[in-house]
Amino acid sequence: MQTGETMTSPRKAMIFAAGLGTRLQPLTHEKPKALATINGYTLLEILIRKLIRYQFNHIIVNVHHFAGQIIDFLKQKQNFAVDIHISDESGQLLDTGGGIVKASWFLDDVDSFLVHNVDVITDMDLHRMENFHLRKKALATLAVRNRPSSRYLLFDDSNKLCGWMNTKTGEKIMAREESGLKALAFSGIHFINAGIFQHLKRKGRFSIIEAYLELARQYPICGYQHDDGYWLDVGRPENIRQAEKDFSNLFPGL
Repeated sequence: MQTGETMTSPRKAMIFAAGLGTRLQPLTHEKPKALATINGYTLLEILIRKLIRYQFNHIIVNVHHFAGQIIDFLKQKQNFAVDIHISDESGQLLDTGGGIVKASWFLDDVDSFLVHNVDVITDMDLHRMENFHLRKKALATLAVRNRPSSRYLLFDDSNKLCGWMNTKTGEKIMAREESGLKALAFSGIHFINAGIFQHLKRKGRFSIIEAYLELARQYPICGYQHDDGYWLDVGRPENIRQAEKDFSNLFPGL
């Protein structure tokens, strides 16, 4: 697939926008991080316009912190003329795994779907990553990058997930014991085969990374390494300012 192709089948994506935005304080004292702005555009709008450019025409957004503001924003924008639904976690913040399971009613009728953190800005080609995911026939494919981090995912030479480690605490979780593993940091973007819902039996709040590590013992969970191009976690005020410098005329849908 190439950017600009006409897609006939539904293409679905989930935007993680429910976080408390603790790292973005004080910007998130009175609004959710999804409505933090870069050069006048909210993070949510920037990402939605990018997803539309890649023909994701059915989108679900999970909400918790100042949920009503996100709902009102989407109404004001008339859902950007695409099909947008809300997964309301106002009663309980479900973390990444629980959030995906709660939205399964919307996501389970396609072969694969995209999950994207709202506070990630990148020019990565989503079609290339999707094609990689399909070629690998992976249950899930995680975008990963060779960058400094305190937490790393560990992959073998065929890009299969083998483990996770925290360099600050020394904690390590291994799905498969292999030698010569690559330590790469997660980029907050994943393509997931909808068949994963047959295996996610946990309810309530849980991390999707923990689930991936359990599933990686039996199923292919792959890493898509994207060291070229731009990527920035804008979950901190200083990174918001950096993005504004990097894109003085940022166009929504980078």
